[in-house]
Amino acid sequence: MKRPNYVTDKVLKQFIKNALEEDIQDGDHSTLSTIPKELEQSAKLLVKQNCILAGVELAEIIFKTFDKNLKVEVFIKDGTPAKVGDVALIVTGSARSILSTERLVLNCMQRMSGIATLTNDWDSRLVGTKTKLLDTRKTTPNFRVCEKWAVAIGGGTNHRYGLYDMIMLKDNHIDYNGSITNAVKMAKDYIKKNKKKLKIEVETRNLEEVEEAIKAKVDRIMLDNMDVKTMKLAVKMINGSCESEASGGITREMLKEIASTGVTYISAGALTHSAENMDLSLKAVK
Repeated sequence: MKRPNYVTDKVLKQFIKNALEEDIQDGDHSTLSTIPKELEQSAKLLVKQNCILAGVELAEIIFKTFDKNLKVEVFIKDGTPAKVGDVALIVTGSARSILSTERLVLNCMQRMSGIATLTNDWDSRLVGTKTKLLDTRKTTPNFRVCEKWAVAIGGGTNHRYGLYDMIMLKDNHIDYNGSITNAVKMAKDYIKKNKKKLKIEVETRNLEEVEEAIKAKVDRIMLDNMDVKTMKLAVKMINGSCESEASGGITREMLKEIASTGVTYISAGALTHSAENMDLSLKAVK
């Protein structure tokens, strides 16, 4: 699949550089002390748990960033269902390079495959509805690019990437400012003054706040921790004047019922903060 626009070569280069520096520093001494420099070998990436595979493209980039002479043969692409015993890829070249990059590749792929698998499962519950599944900013610091990428691989839709690409006025912004009306006015003034092209989303906690947000003419209204009955009333009030987003304590079992309210989006932090890592390993080809 095509990379999301936030997964740039520059971002990946910096991420990989930092991750390798964290792990290797002045040398992979286990490998340097036992593996001859000229030794060439192959290793296969083995799937040990049924999953939606993710991080394959990243793995190839990691291998080639560390050692441009490594050759990677891919058998299972990102977003593809994989089962126990499948071989996702084979990497061939310097044995030292393979061993020094093994853990970074596995850490990324295990985490990303877990997120993609969970996202795919949740997204399947929304088939036949018009509601889209969103992730959140509840990600691991310095690993957001991989976690958001994994959501996209799993079939989910990315919410804003960070604080810079959308204005989201949450409860604390509103409480500090006094009201939704005041906060939205200031946000619109800020956008105009700074010549930004930013959408405005407002978090609401009850129908009174929904009504205030509608009058303020925002781009999206978040319905935070509302029960399904209240959500239905809120969506009816919004009546297509802007997008709507259900959020707060979302579980897999609730998805279909929430989608039945007609909300545009359902956002769930669980996609990234509660996904189980998948079991993958890199084994020497004998």
